[in-house]
Amino acid sequence: QVHLVETGGGLVQAGGSLSLTCAASGRTFTIYRMGWFRQAPGKDRDFVASITLSGETTYADSVKGRFTISKAKDTVSLQMNSLRPEDTALYYCAVAQYGSSRVNPEGYEFGQGTQVTVYS
Repeated sequence: QVHLVETGGGLVQAGGSLSLTCAASGRTFTIYRMGWFRQAPGKDRDFVASITLSGETTYADSVKGRFTISKAKDTVSLQMNSLRPEDTALYYCAVAQYGSSRVNPEGYEFGQGTQVTVYS
């Protein structure tokens, strides 16, 4: 099992920026893909972005051009720019083994989440 600890998040005005970071520990040798999902109240947990061991990135259409995912060893970060009120959600760090879906939450392990709130 992999243990994930997220940091960052908070309250920001629309148009502003925030950065999230997630550190993985435990059985990190099983990780092929690291990423982020988010869940707003009353909604499903949605894919945001992911990055593989080789650096291949995938983004949800809603965040392309605004969010950037990066990784260093067992840490993954998400730089969020031009934030919008609709980006408000609980953001979860996630890791998956080789062969798992890029965007489907099934197959991922998740952290506890960190809140991002964007006000207009």
